[in-house]
Amino acid sequence: MARGILEATFTHSKNLAMFVFLYKSLTSLMSWLQSEKVEFHSFMAAFVGGYLVFGRYNKVNEQINLYLLSRILYGLAKLGVQKGYIPKPKHDTFPFFAALVWGVVLWMFEYHKDTLQPSLKSSMTYLYHDSNQWNSFKNFLIYNK
Repeated sequence: MARGILEATFTHSKNLAMFVFLYKSLTSLMSWLQSEKVEFHSFMAAFVGGYLVFGRYNKVNEQINLYLLSRILYGLAKLGVQKGYIPKPKHDTFPFFAALVWGVVLWMFEYHKDTLQPSLKSSMTYLYHDSNQWNSFKNFLIYNK
């Protein structure tokens, strides 16, 4: 188990270091070639680095990409408000955000389970299906199946 954690930590740090090196090198090169820094440079450099470094499938890259996706979607909603593409909400939107996230994930779990990430599907199966059957304190609160 410790070996797996160390390998995952090494993969994570190595990939981040490679990505940062590529990103900084490419943005510097593009800025030098155009004699100025342009907003598109950051997207293009990250696109190339993301493809080369985080485009290789493994569990570490999958988790990093999923983590970033959730933060990006949240940030894009805020950017849409800042830029005026989305009207500024009059009330706190976080409860609706939470409701949407949980509504969609449970709908997907109940009716399209095969589309969910395996670890999420496993956890949800334990919580929402395996918990329907128990016959002792141990498998009610501690471990079931």
